[in-house]
Amino acid sequence: MNERREEAAAGLARIEGYLMSQAALREAREHGEAFARALTWLGAGEREEISRRFAEHHLDLHKKTLAATVFRAAELKAEYAHRYARLRRRVIGLALAAFGLGSLVLVLVTRP
Repeated sequence: MNERREEAAAGLARIEGYLMSQAALREAREHGEAFARALTWLGAGEREEISRRFAEHHLDLHKKTLAATVFRAAELKAEYAHRYARLRRRVIGLALAAFGLGSLVLVLVTRP
């Protein structure tokens, strides 16, 4: 049952990735076309070339931004995992110290 959930989650992640890439591609093309349309002195072939190059540049920038975001997310995950482990050790240490101190006080108080 757990394997099916993981498989379904992986499938959904692939679909989401595909949809996101198609949206980025559509956005890049739209921006490229809008940019080229503003250059009214260009011929049709030149506008298509400018539009295509702008879209490629836009996609390249999008990929670099996404890669930087993924890298930073991995850095933050590692940093917070390290902080959490340190905090957990401190809390366990304090709990053990409190338990030990409480036990010592109880022994001293109940001593005849």
